[in-house]
Amino acid sequence: MSRPIILGIVGDSAAGKTTLTRGIAQVLGPENVTLICTDDYHRYDRQQRAEIGITALHPDCNHLDIMQQHLSLLRTGQPILKPVYSHKTGTFEAPHYIKPNKFVIIEGLLGYSTRAARDAYDVKVYLAPPEQLRAKWKVKRDTQKRGYTPEQVLAELEKREPDSEQYIRPQRQWSDIVVSFYPPSEEEDETNGHLNVRLVLRPTIPHPDFTPIVSSSTGNSESAIRLGLDRDMSKPVDVLEVDGHATLEQVNKLEHIMCSDMPYLQSVCDRESNPELGKIAGTTGETLQSYPLALTQLIITYHMLKATQMYQ
Repeated sequence: MSRPIILGIVGDSAAGKTTLTRGIAQVLGPENVTLICTDDYHRYDRQQRAEIGITALHPDCNHLDIMQQHLSLLRTGQPILKPVYSHKTGTFEAPHYIKPNKFVIIEGLLGYSTRAARDAYDVKVYLAPPEQLRAKWKVKRDTQKRGYTPEQVLAELEKREPDSEQYIRPQRQWSDIVVSFYPPSEEEDETNGHLNVRLVLRPTIPHPDFTPIVSSSTGNSESAIRLGLDRDMSKPVDVLEVDGHATLEQVNKLEHIMCSDMPYLQSVCDRESNPELGKIAGTTGETLQSYPLALTQLIITYHMLKATQMYQ
């Protein structure tokens, strides 16, 4: 009997979780996907956090036991009554009755913080952009969408840093894939469409075999797509890097490997049917196309579909 396939996307505030999730949900079909943000499991609202002197990143500020319980229910296809936290008002709203679809995407700050929660996921992703880039993203988002001033956002980042270091970043060790978007060295002010991506691929799940495509570029640091071996948190990993200036032809070769291995993905490789794939908002509100983002979204989708095959 089939059950929902659960993807975890964990990262610090403004690490790019929602942008990554949007394209994956588009590929899988919005009607097939249930999206859940673990911010809804905050224990205190914004005013209470300020009064107590606790940040939203601290485990004590979240109902992790209820989150864990809900993850276990979702994994077996059962409905939950999910709390709702509004970032706009900083308060809680009426809970939502959620019945899981074929795919469930859980994004948030502390999704891998307990063993029982970690056991609920089929695929675990951790987002780790450079801190300088994340700060720029957070200032942009919180000033444009949440009504803060740049000074307030930077002060909040500084206040949260100890909790980020102690509770958020250590979750990297539990992920199957670590995603790090970063600016090219010659364009350090770049924050959007031309970012490179570095994907740490752990052997905890079987990844597509990209060696035929990138073997010709082995040892060539100038190649726009590179595959190599490295260590991450002291463990051996594969690392796939895709530059923001990679051409559509180069990216299509990698996509073809995944699409030929996964028939369902054939339609995904038709970009016209998936306009959200690789899309990112520019600094002035325009929509940009990022091939590294599109490839990242496809690789994660590939693993979701692989997991579906295992549990049909």
